[in-house]
Amino acid sequence: MQETPFCLSVGNLLSYSMSDSNSTDFTNPSTFILLGIPGLEAAHVWISIPFCAIYVIAILGNFTILFIVKREPSLHVPMYYFLCMLVVADVVPSTAVLPKMLSIFWFNSREINFSACLTQMFCLLSFSALHSGILVAMAFDRYVAICDPLRHSTTLTNPVVAKIGLAVVLRGIMLVLPYLFLARRWPYCRTNIIPYTYCKHIAVVKLACADIRISSYYSLAVAFLVTGVDMFCIAVSYIQILRAIFSLPTKDARLKTFGTCGSHLCVILGSYIPHLFSALTERFGHNMALHFHVLMNNMYLLVPPMLNPIIYGLRSQQIRDSLLQLFTH
Repeated sequence: MQETPFCLSVGNLLSYSMSDSNSTDFTNPSTFILLGIPGLEAAHVWISIPFCAIYVIAILGNFTILFIVKREPSLHVPMYYFLCMLVVADVVPSTAVLPKMLSIFWFNSREINFSACLTQMFCLLSFSALHSGILVAMAFDRYVAICDPLRHSTTLTNPVVAKIGLAVVLRGIMLVLPYLFLARRWPYCRTNIIPYTYCKHIAVVKLACADIRISSYYSLAVAFLVTGVDMFCIAVSYIQILRAIFSLPTKDARLKTFGTCGSHLCVILGSYIPHLFSALTERFGHNMALHFHVLMNNMYLLVPPMLNPIIYGLRSQQIRDSLLQLFTH
């Protein structure tokens, strides 16, 4: 039976790790080895250029959003408070990954401490859950603003917004802590080589020489509780929003009201579609080369944080006006 490129890549990596280690057992290693993008090592420097440019654009765009919202009193409303939370949830994961990624590309510095590896996992997993929860909060804000506008200011007060933000943060932390507990508990005796640019949870856990079914089951449960439930809540909110929009008397009123949701819908699509595509390629893309999987995971981390401030900057009249006013002054 012919072997797939993905299987061949993994086989080559394992063969390399075993020969390099001289069959040494890596029981609870103090460090892991990140390979970067296997098969594209010669192009690491060139790949780092667009990655670095995307990150710089993301940082500038997101911090511009934070600065404008802080500076402009008219933007001190729930929708923009949630947007600021979304900005933080976007920037932290890419910031946790990119410095080490660039050190691999530029200096061939592949070692990462086990504790630093767990820290990367915590940032990626917890802020992914935080990001999803904030999208639900933003959908709820749009639901109240469109379906019950007279009570919007009394329903989503600043203390309520703060409590929603705190609940979303605590949910992310509580759901992610078992990941770290289980990852630290497993014995690692096969190899300490991770064929990625960062410590991806499933890639680390697969190195354990133990039955990791409990980690797999917990990952599925969290995926359902976070992504599944959050997408369901967003869908229910927008069904009610669409019902309210289509009940408006004129076409102009319907378009204007729906326009207030446009930015949020674009961010939802830009967040969940790459996530689902990445998950599907991991599950069913066995004929795809390993470097394609790694590149897709990196793009999923770096591209949405760059796109979100552009989406809100282009579609939000208030942010555009504030930005123009800032440059005018």
